[in-house]
Amino acid sequence: MVNKSLPQVLMTSERGSFAQKTIIYRKPQIINQVMDDNNYPPEIIDRLILFKEEIVGNNLIQPLTEDIVDVQKWNNLWDNYKKKSWLELPWYFAETFFYRRLLEVTKYFQPGAFLNKDPFQKSKSEEIENSIESLTYTIDSIGKIKDPKISFEKRIHASLWGNRLDLSNFTVKNNIKHKQAIVERENILINDFSKVYDVITKESISHVAFFNDNIGIEFGFDLLLTDFLLRNNWVDKITFYLKPYPFFVSDVMPKDFEETIQRLHHSSYSNLQLLGNRIQTALNQGKLSTSTDLFWASSSHFCEMTRSLWDELSKYDLIIHKGDVNYRRLLSDRHWPYTTSIREIIKYFPASILILRTLKSEIIVNLKNIQVKKVEAEDPEWLINGKRGIIQYIKKET
Repeated sequence: MVNKSLPQVLMTSERGSFAQKTIIYRKPQIINQVMDDNNYPPEIIDRLILFKEEIVGNNLIQPLTEDIVDVQKWNNLWDNYKKKSWLELPWYFAETFFYRRLLEVTKYFQPGAFLNKDPFQKSKSEEIENSIESLTYTIDSIGKIKDPKISFEKRIHASLWGNRLDLSNFTVKNNIKHKQAIVERENILINDFSKVYDVITKESISHVAFFNDNIGIEFGFDLLLTDFLLRNNWVDKITFYLKPYPFFVSDVMPKDFEETIQRLHHSSYSNLQLLGNRIQTALNQGKLSTSTDLFWASSSHFCEMTRSLWDELSKYDLIIHKGDVNYRRLLSDRHWPYTTSIREIIKYFPASILILRTLKSEIIVNLKNIQVKKVEAEDPEWLINGKRGIIQYIKKET
């Protein structure tokens, strides 16, 4: 049943919206890139072309057809929209179903030559390679800082702004995308850094969860932050939550984590080698671990998580939410008024949260009216162009 008291979810049918543009323009581009980057046989190429025509031709959305354990759950959701086109769907469902359909088309789950073949591997590896220069520069600049609070702030900012680099989103302009400012306070709409510093250094924060987002420079900066927290004994253990299969093009999977570590090990730059060694040691000692679950690549929002996952997350002292999609899932991808209190929306969440997010979708809450009026006057694309971000801490009420 629809709860009429809740705001409408973001829909691909909203004329001129960013949600609509991602379906009309970006999803066909992703299919084209997959065809260009992979040596798929004619059979798969034909299937990719048909999939693209289904989307751009405004045809009815088709179900999954392969015999895989998750198909029934996906098709139960599809059944709600089987008489709809791709431009008549809840945006988050459309995006997630797109990636699941793409994996079926490319035979990712099928025995044979293409089993577990990541269709985005080429672009991911390029992002890892391209991240080395920025990561080297950041380590050089941060390593000279003696004040732990300033050093921590710079790592938080690096992890935040690294989120600008997102291979599933081409709307972030290059002059913004490649601006890796370590501290850029003027573009932070909600900045709870001082509160976060006090929580980390003065309260008993033992186990932290990290909901990671994109491979490349963002994940490199996540590793810098992780390494800093563990080396300073500010936390005892960190768990990365990674994607179980390819999702939103550049989302980190365990294999991408492993590739990043290997790239650090084989770097010609000694500080990167040392970082890679420390991360590997943390893994070996159990201070750093990874977790995957089908939930992370599903169409479910956080308010729809299973009880077992809720119980698991409730054991963390702090959960770091990275990126735009995790923010959307936290707010159920709805058109909340910008001044809505986030605390009122996420009462269901089982742990305290640190949100590190650059704005790349038409959704945000907890702003003041004066902020909204100012930023709307300055920049019509403020919600989607990745220029602005938030560092937001919400303590779990007991």
